[in-house]
Amino acid sequence: MKAADKKDKKTGKTYRYYKLCESYRIGNKIRHRTIHVLGKLEELENENERKILADRIEQLLTGDREIFPAEIPRHVEKLADSLCARIRQRGLLQDAHRQTSLEKAEQSAEDLQKVDLSTIDLEDVREIGTEWLCKQALEELQLEGFLMNQGLDKAQVDTALMHIISRAAFPASEHRTALWINENSSVTELFQVRPDSINRFHLYKTSKLLYRHKEAIEQYLSLRTNEIFDLQDRIILYDLTNTYFEGRKESSRLARFGRSKEKRNDAKIVALALVVNVEGFVKYSHIYEGNIADCKTLGETLSVLSARTSDTPRKALVVIDAGIATEDNLETIRTLGHDYVCVSRTKLKDYEIPEDLVHIEDNRHHSIHIRWVKNDDSQDSFLYVHSKMKEVKETSMNDHFCQRYEEELSNLSQQLQKNTGKKNHYGTVMERIGRIKERYPAAVKHYKVDIKVKDGRIKDVTWQRKPLAGPSNEGVYFIRTNLGQVEEKMVWDIYNTIRGVESTFRVLKTDLHLRPVFHRKDDHMMAHLNLGILAYMVVHTIRFRLSKCGIHHDWQNIRRIMNTQKAGTITMDDSQGKKIHIRICSKPTTGVKEIYEAMGYKPLPFHRRRFVFPEFRN
Repeated sequence: MKAADKKDKKTGKTYRYYKLCESYRIGNKIRHRTIHVLGKLEELENENERKILADRIEQLLTGDREIFPAEIPRHVEKLADSLCARIRQRGLLQDAHRQTSLEKAEQSAEDLQKVDLSTIDLEDVREIGTEWLCKQALEELQLEGFLMNQGLDKAQVDTALMHIISRAAFPASEHRTALWINENSSVTELFQVRPDSINRFHLYKTSKLLYRHKEAIEQYLSLRTNEIFDLQDRIILYDLTNTYFEGRKESSRLARFGRSKEKRNDAKIVALALVVNVEGFVKYSHIYEGNIADCKTLGETLSVLSARTSDTPRKALVVIDAGIATEDNLETIRTLGHDYVCVSRTKLKDYEIPEDLVHIEDNRHHSIHIRWVKNDDSQDSFLYVHSKMKEVKETSMNDHFCQRYEEELSNLSQQLQKNTGKKNHYGTVMERIGRIKERYPAAVKHYKVDIKVKDGRIKDVTWQRKPLAGPSNEGVYFIRTNLGQVEEKMVWDIYNTIRGVESTFRVLKTDLHLRPVFHRKDDHMMAHLNLGILAYMVVHTIRFRLSKCGIHHDWQNIRRIMNTQKAGTITMDDSQGKKIHIRICSKPTTGVKEIYEAMGYKPLPFHRRRFVFPEFRN
């Protein structure tokens, strides 16, 4: 008796069923033939009873009586009689014996042949590991059936799935992706399509086709991932990032000069807004103009939020960063019935540091002190947070800026003492002081600057560092929420889930190469970004399930491991002058096998494909 796990495609749940198998030998190899599928065997209590059942069925079918029937539980004896009667009635044992004999004869006639060893060669070796892993993830997401229901035909669906897999396995432009499909990958083999039938124009067309169904696909994947992993979307995260363009983008209505996250102020950008849940799955995405302020995008997002999350009656808890947490946005969140957790845009001034601070540690084991503080100017609750590592970092930065600020003022003072010309004019010197303050705004508040004026000219500049008016605020920030003064650590943990959306942006930009964008037209650019998000959903489905099994590789490392699995064709000549072609897939290495087992996926897309052709000679 053999056990096997099977996943229900509708519910996503895995259950175990049992098969009655017969062992036989062909040459030096042991084979197994399934005689009858026994089902889940839920009526048996443990593994010992299942072993007794297998032994009893074998006794009844072969007539062996080594074990007395009195030693067998009654319900096992009854089940064994029923199954044996079914096997005899349907002739399953005879069919298995007949098929086994045919296999032996077939192998003797076909597999055991004389070949010329000098003609053995290996051809058409291609990558297949990452592609096969992503294809099975797409099957788990059931995206093929959904696209068919959206009106796409079989050829369009296959091309769309191949394009998504290619973007995850080899993130590049459509031109380079087409070359990779034609020369390096077995992704077309998984869909029984010729590699040379896919070119960059097919990929451009497919990207735009997927973008036309963006909202439906996005909503479907949001609900589907909730079903697979049993998620509730009680907490959702919202943030913006941007990606820059190579080129002038003069005709674009979205590309604008703005504050680039990559410090590419010379290039136009677009903003990408994402709503993700705590587990990292995308709920909603939108593309905005590059110069839009972060705080102006939340209202539109919340208006479609309920359609992107599960149908739980409970409103989601919104976690946002300080750049989005304006008073207007917080009021919008309250009006729509959501709760929120964010960092306060301003530090409280009139508060007392509590004596009974709660001590916790972050994920890097750094010391954190937190406690609720009173604030009469707002109905929200404010959580005082003091991070020792943040204090060290901010103190170091302030000391650096103060040092540079003093050096600039010192250079100015030396120049004023040497010069007596136009450079000492009041307006000129004050302009230079203003520029120094503009370069080091963090240091300005710590100094008092005086000037010595004589005959309308500035003779010297002096400065003095101000004493601290109160306790240092380095390393201190405040988390704001309308949840009330619940447990401090819970609120701090909730806010730190914002790192999830930062991780999403990192995977999109670094692992899936969402930057830079080379497309000239807006519709191509939006289709490009949408394809990256679809590939991310496949990638994150894989990484999330692996993390549940203790495997925390990043996507680049997973690709490196999976690309050790190849597909290749072995060719040889037989004794009759025919050319034998055997298409095989390499066995998984230890790392690849570990990933397949953790995912519950099949390790091989196919075992062996054999073709025999006559050898044509000139």
